[in-house]
Amino acid sequence: MHGESDWSERAICRTTDPDELFVEGAQQNRAKATCVGCPVRTECLAYALDHRIEFGVWGGMTERERRALLRRRPTVSSWRRLLDTARAEHGKAHPRAAEPAPASAAG
Repeated sequence: MHGESDWSERAICRTTDPDELFVEGAQQNRAKATCVGCPVRTECLAYALDHRIEFGVWGGMTERERRALLRRRPTVSSWRRLLDTARAEHGKAHPRAAEPAPASAAG
């Protein structure tokens, strides 16, 4: 089992220049695209929400998107617990969603 911050070692962005994740305007879409397919996207987002990180793209969300989410759900005491539970429930309802796509045959 991984510790609370070990997720960052598995993040797609670990080799990205950090300045590329702390951008403004249209450049945020490019930064968010870095998060697509990241195996620890949920953990990253939960970390940013739980620690009220104000700047940068974390878990595929901009600071504005995270602030809006925090305003909509002010009673959440642990985003990590909430998102882990939601992911587990989604996996039960959609078991194939958690499986990797089969490799296609080269032809």
